[in-house]
Amino acid sequence: MSVRPYRDIHRRPCRQIFVGRVPVGGDAPISVQSMTNTLTTDVAGTVEQIRRMEDAGADIVRVSCPDQPSTAALKEIVRAVGVPIVADIHFHYKRAIEAAEAGAACLRINPGNIGSDDRVREVVKAAKDHGCSMRIGVNAGSLENDLLEKYGEPCPEAMVESALDHARLLQDNDFHEFKISVKASDVFLAVTAYKQLAEACDYPLHIGITEAGGLRIGTVKSSIGLGMLMWSGIGDTIRVSLSTDPVEEVRVAYDMLKVLGLRRRGVTVISCPSCARQQFDVIETVRVLEERLAHISTPLTVSVIGCVVNGPGEARETDIGFTGGGNHTHQVYIAGLPHHRLKDQDIVDHLVRLVEQKAAEIEESKPAAA
Repeated sequence: MSVRPYRDIHRRPCRQIFVGRVPVGGDAPISVQSMTNTLTTDVAGTVEQIRRMEDAGADIVRVSCPDQPSTAALKEIVRAVGVPIVADIHFHYKRAIEAAEAGAACLRINPGNIGSDDRVREVVKAAKDHGCSMRIGVNAGSLENDLLEKYGEPCPEAMVESALDHARLLQDNDFHEFKISVKASDVFLAVTAYKQLAEACDYPLHIGITEAGGLRIGTVKSSIGLGMLMWSGIGDTIRVSLSTDPVEEVRVAYDMLKVLGLRRRGVTVISCPSCARQQFDVIETVRVLEERLAHISTPLTVSVIGCVVNGPGEARETDIGFTGGGNHTHQVYIAGLPHHRLKDQDIVDHLVRLVEQKAAEIEESKPAAA
């Protein structure tokens, strides 16, 4: 394979922290996060949702803790799942202390919302005592009144000033195990704020376009904003905020990382939009194929092209290729080379078997874990 310097992304250098066992920042891969939308007091429902996110590849999961019953439930939730849990603390400093005691790996806070310096010190002590990191979460929709008065409206400068003020509160208490986010629903506002923050500090950055909307528009907004940031080397952990099943947030995040070559998980299907030249139903084949391959975590590429115009060329670049041919007979490629032909009737079943077989071979060839 030839060197392709136009694909290089140079990550912003920053310090590294840990969220449980997951490294964030430094030379660690960009970690993928999501957040539960169940009632935290519904332990069974919350655990079930977290496990589905784990299966989809979530590295970290955030859980809202607005009250004492929620932090009490958090203890059970943490014990029942494998991923590190971030406790989202709203305003009350006691919730942060309770969450740390319950086993949270990270506390999502705004130190300025917690109250007095004494309360900030108590939260920092709890985090140190229980090995918690923190996330300073600044949101354009909830900036402090004095900053709104100073700047007149939410703007990148106000968001960065808020973030650095909050960081200072933790630094003054000799606490440095934190990451920062400066989220907004406006793509331009969020991207500019993150770029300014990246220049102003060396802490790891949690990136996201908050309140992005439903599955389609939210994916578009997040892809544009987060794509610009990650292509610029900014971002150490990512959450795609969508008004849908949080499992979809995880899948979309991985799709972004795959497209940028930053991290690969699961099967990437390369397919044509179809036209009058197609020799089989491309759209339906791809729809069913993606559903059938969703359980595979091994990184693989599969091309599904309706005719021979681009099919052989795409197949050269993928692990498994399928190109439509005449008389209902199509060409299958393995590792870029023609391998065998196939009739119409069992395209999806056949491709699924090939992918599962290839994934199993790759997994078996990996060295055993120590």
